[in-house]
Amino acid sequence: MSKPVKTYRKREVAGRALSPETMMLGYGYDPHLSEGSIKPPIFQTSTFAFRSAEHGEASFRASRGARIEGDPEDADLAYSRINNPNLEVLEDRLTLFDGADEAVAFASGMGAITTAILAFAGQGSVVLHSSPLYGGTESLIRNVLPRFGIKTLEFPASADEATLARAIVEAQSMGQLAVIYTETPANPTNELVDLALVARLAAEPFAMSRGVRPVVMTDNTYLGPIAQFPLQHGVDVVLYSLTKYVGGHSDLVAGAALGSHAHMAKVRSLRTLFGTNPDPHTCWLLMRSLETVRLRMEASFANAKKLAVFLRDHPKVETVRFLDFLQEGSAQRVVFERQCKSAGSTFSFDVLGGKAGAFRLLNSLKVAKLAVSLGGTETLMCHPGSTTHSGVDQALRERLGMTDGLIRISVGIENPDDLIADLAQALEAV
Repeated sequence: MSKPVKTYRKREVAGRALSPETMMLGYGYDPHLSEGSIKPPIFQTSTFAFRSAEHGEASFRASRGARIEGDPEDADLAYSRINNPNLEVLEDRLTLFDGADEAVAFASGMGAITTAILAFAGQGSVVLHSSPLYGGTESLIRNVLPRFGIKTLEFPASADEATLARAIVEAQSMGQLAVIYTETPANPTNELVDLALVARLAAEPFAMSRGVRPVVMTDNTYLGPIAQFPLQHGVDVVLYSLTKYVGGHSDLVAGAALGSHAHMAKVRSLRTLFGTNPDPHTCWLLMRSLETVRLRMEASFANAKKLAVFLRDHPKVETVRFLDFLQEGSAQRVVFERQCKSAGSTFSFDVLGGKAGAFRLLNSLKVAKLAVSLGGTETLMCHPGSTTHSGVDQALRERLGMTDGLIRISVGIENPDDLIADLAQALEAV
């Protein structure tokens, strides 16, 4: 039996469908169940008292996704590794922008990625993945999954139909193709994966093992949940590092997986066993951040466009990998215009002088912060080759287009003229 719909999950008023921005302020939470508190309290508890033995039995049925007729609506709280009121409200709200049936939150983005892959891939199966990927994901797929008997194969993020079809056929020759894993835009090169193409080919007979379609996953951290909606393009599981734009204040670490009830049931079950769930305070912070995520992201998108134009025109900058600068009529431009609502605010650029030039610029920053991560209110810059992607073999980095002079910038919500002035003075050191 599916989870009952609670009366405080309002999606319309007087026949008008409510927008995600409006629902972020109250969806999934009833103040009258918490002493009238407008905001959800932090439920800092490890376990929950049952009203009766029967209520406890029903709560554990709910934790296994095995509700029966007559189970009480509140029979879903037993132990905070399984569920918690803050976790429940957060997961309800995470579904809204992407239009997902269900969301499962995690203690980190890597926790979400690892748990989701292992929910569908096992010994002898194959994970086909786009490349490049975030450094942690790259290391997980290339170095760790094979230790558990999971085979892996890559395809270029910007692959056309023929290239992707060949990769799928090759992957099937290695074993059961269980997962096609993508990240778009790619970190840190901003290459785009054509999600509709991946989803379409995944449903072709040559992509299936015994009639089972591989699960298509996408890391949507760079543009979601505001500027890209993978589920609309046929993706099955959307993944996030909530640490980034959704959290948005560089003060928490969390992740999420979103998708259908059927897919999320498998992910949720494994999360319970792994214990990769977020704590109540982190859930509370994320609910706070979701209220302003569109405002913050759109402000940073506007700032990024101004900085990208400045960098493009600077004589010490060789290449600016900003999506708005994709060549008109190119295959990547076509994907961008069909799939993305904005160029985002995280991109990379190459400076003269290689690594030495990049380090001189980074060491001269006065306003932007020299730090890894992205999607915060402050502007962050780093040298991926020596930080986020340092665990990726150098030869592989070079093959994937990561030069020694490549710098990644995540543009925040400061005054853009101040940021341009900071970049201008820092570039003098290059």
